[in-house]
Amino acid sequence: MRRVAQVIRVRPEKLDEYRELHREVPEPVLARLRASRIANYSIHLLGDRLFSYFEYHGDDLDADLAAIADDPATQEWWKLTDPCQEPVPEAAEGEWWTPLERVFLME
Repeated sequence: MRRVAQVIRVRPEKLDEYRELHREVPEPVLARLRASRIANYSIHLLGDRLFSYFEYHGDDLDADLAAIADDPATQEWWKLTDPCQEPVPEAAEGEWWTPLERVFLME
């Protein structure tokens, strides 16, 4: 199992909309995440930063992320959520959600 933590900025004027969207994530979007071996997915907020965490239980994260990106339901979902977000200043060129460095783990 691989743990993935990421960060992105939420546009302050879109925060209420972002919260509302996530009150009822469409089941086909959740099903695609599960089919891509993603579990324990959560998003947390601090100020204008969104922090996500999920556990990946597969062997090829890049391929499973590509399958998510190719999914029509997910593409429609992202049309709603992407306008609420913007990369953090620390993001690499072309990066949307920015990976976080793990500095501690207690199991």
